[in-house]
Amino acid sequence: MSTTTTGAMPQPSMRRATLRFLLSHPAHFIALGFGSGLSPFAPGTVGTLWAWVAFAVMQLWFTPATIGWIIAASLPIGWWACTVAARNMNVADPGAVVWDEVIAFWIVLWLVTPAGLFAQAIAFALFRYFDAAKPGPVGWADALFKQRDAAQVRWWRAGFGIILDDLVAAFCTLLVIALWRAW
Repeated sequence: MSTTTTGAMPQPSMRRATLRFLLSHPAHFIALGFGSGLSPFAPGTVGTLWAWVAFAVMQLWFTPATIGWIIAASLPIGWWACTVAARNMNVADPGAVVWDEVIAFWIVLWLVTPAGLFAQAIAFALFRYFDAAKPGPVGWADALFKQRDAAQVRWWRAGFGIILDDLVAAFCTLLVIALWRAW
């Protein structure tokens, strides 16, 4: 790699999420939510909707305890997948990486179950609000692992940071639901 006129090493360019990228590595397939992250419009929302559908399917086949184990296994696998995909895209928190929404919304649905469609829709709306607007603790968690200098990114931290703010958004969603139920 040659240096620029300033003597600095050139930065690798950002890689776009495409179907080819999705299928090029198992971590990409997971991190991009089995393709839901390829949505050109609101990939986080599309990933959350995919999580909702996937959870409904899991409920047909698995007990709540088994779903809990699937979620538990999805956390370290997701951390790995988000880390690999972010590193390969050369972006600390790519919008196409939606596995964080999937895991976090599965946790929300798992903990509010049994819940009817209306209650699940409220949980969806609350989660999307906390994830997108990032108020209070969600914004804090999002900023905690943000790394601005692409040349110095610690990718394992970036992968954890991708997931952390969504876990905090899930916690905030569950807190609002618990307060609503208690009231």
